[in-house]
Amino acid sequence: MTDGNSFRAAHASAPVWRDAAAAILVEIGDLTPTHQLGFLYVTDSYADDLSDIAIFMRQTTGVRHWIGTVGLGVVGMGKEYFDEPAISVLIAPIDEPSFRLFTDSEGDVETVRKENSEWLAKADTPLIVVHADPRIANVTERIENLASTTNGFLAGGLTASRGRFAQLSGDVDEGVVSGAMLSLHDVPVQLGLTQGCSPIGPIRTITGSKENVLFSIDGRPALDVLKEDIGEILARDLKRIGGYIFAALPVTGSDMADYLVRNLVGIDQEAGAVAIGDAIDTGDSIMFCRRDPDSAIEDLKRMLSDLKRRAGGGEIKGGLYFSCVARGPNQFGPDSQELGIIREMLGDFPLTGLFANGEISNDRLYGYTGVLALFL
Repeated sequence: MTDGNSFRAAHASAPVWRDAAAAILVEIGDLTPTHQLGFLYVTDSYADDLSDIAIFMRQTTGVRHWIGTVGLGVVGMGKEYFDEPAISVLIAPIDEPSFRLFTDSEGDVETVRKENSEWLAKADTPLIVVHADPRIANVTERIENLASTTNGFLAGGLTASRGRFAQLSGDVDEGVVSGAMLSLHDVPVQLGLTQGCSPIGPIRTITGSKENVLFSIDGRPALDVLKEDIGEILARDLKRIGGYIFAALPVTGSDMADYLVRNLVGIDQEAGAVAIGDAIDTGDSIMFCRRDPDSAIEDLKRMLSDLKRRAGGGEIKGGLYFSCVARGPNQFGPDSQELGIIREMLGDFPLTGLFANGEISNDRLYGYTGVLALFL
């Protein structure tokens, strides 16, 4: 029998959102007054309906506070919905004093801090479940500022939509950074990050660059170094590396397990230059990596084993999973294989999340990764 104060999760797909929402209500069952925070994710088929869906869920469940956004896909335990109309929710038995909703609508996270300064002081290092609009010009900077200003640990993702880039944090908005801050004093959480790529060469040093263009690495033409690391076969036909070979920017102070993956966006054979999808500086570290299903599966299992160890054998009460739109069926194959691995290694527990346009962990914006937050 389900504990009345347990986390509740449900997911459903239907051509009309009301039918999907009705199926979710049946699955969730009766709630208690302690269920005060809901997480709501919809695929972009329902992007224009997010406000109506939120109102419906608020009125029918009695849960007043909801956050969420739109993804090209959404997830539940063991199930992925991709390119189809679907809703996934998680309702947490967390009392209102233990969390705060926020919206950084003006791009000034200092306002978020001031409005919640007393709460943040008591929360110490809060978990901040965050969603952001990828169309914001300085989205990376705003994510970094949110983490530093609140002294929080971030987990979340960027909205992914072919329609409206809607976000929910109490009200529905666009062009914002929003979410909820949770006190780790009251809500124990463990977080993990899994990469979708694996390094194919050593960590190197950028010795010549301008903006996002690499001219030299380790004192040699950048293109020569790229060809050396990818191997002779791929180097003969560079057209084959698109979507397979990427640049990786190691995170300072970490090992090779933590790096930011960025696309290769251009090659100048005459100049021996390589352009990547991020600004870099001379003196920065860089390596190259490949993206393939076997590497992604191996690293996903590594993350899950580590989380299981850190959970210490205790019950996993609920979870949030933010995976890249390039993962899921695009990397692991059909039949919800990525979510199936999570279920296989951690068991069944209430889970929701989405396939995002970029994943957020701590104070950084990643790509091709999965970020898993477990409530213990």
